Amino acid sequence: MAFVRPYEDFDRADVYDVCVRTADGGRDARGQYSDDHLMPDIYAGPYLHLEPELAFVLDDGNRAVGYILGTADTRRWADEYRRRWLPLVAPRYPRSEEPGAGQERLLETLHHPEQGVHDGLSGYPAHLHIDLLPEHQGHGHGRALVRTFLAALADSGVPAVHLGVASSNTRARAFYERLGFHELSVREPGATFLGIASDAVL
Repeated sequence: MAFVRPYEDFDRADVYDVCVRTADGGRDARGQYSDDHLMPDIYAGPYLHLEPELAFVLDDGNRAVGYILGTADTRRWADEYRRRWLPLVAPRYPRSEEPGAGQERLLETLHHPEQGVHDGLSGYPAHLHIDLLPEHQGHGHGRALVRTFLAALADSGVPAVHLGVASSNTRARAFYERLGFHELSVREPGATFLGIASDAVL
């Protein structure tokens, strides 16, 4: 039976694999960009590098098949990303290349971590990302991962967490709302922000 445990360094390849295989609105994004590591290098790698203590995986007994990761302080994380993560990955993804529109937007995200910092979220300083391979969804594992992450935040004195979902991703929003997340007042075209207190009972 799959179980949640803290991330270990040997999980990195599996986390990257889960990330890219769920990066297209929950579907497989392999082959869509010039490098299959692009999405994980934006949405997984920096968290594993900067705050591995807030990374947890779903282990099926053989490998990590899902994960939750994030940061306790989004503003600090953006500064640390620019100082400690961007120098490691920027040479592999130069902004001078001319990719398609989709990849260009991802490159802007990779090179500008401050895009993830939004006024009005000071009461929800943490943020998270969660992904599960499709065959492991719908079994309560997502709830278990979120519960574990919230407990880690609460233990560190972090009051609340936020996340952003594509406004068109009604399935993801429904999942978070079932857990008790509520909509926040932050506005960004095409995105909806949700938040929850770290001491929420799931």
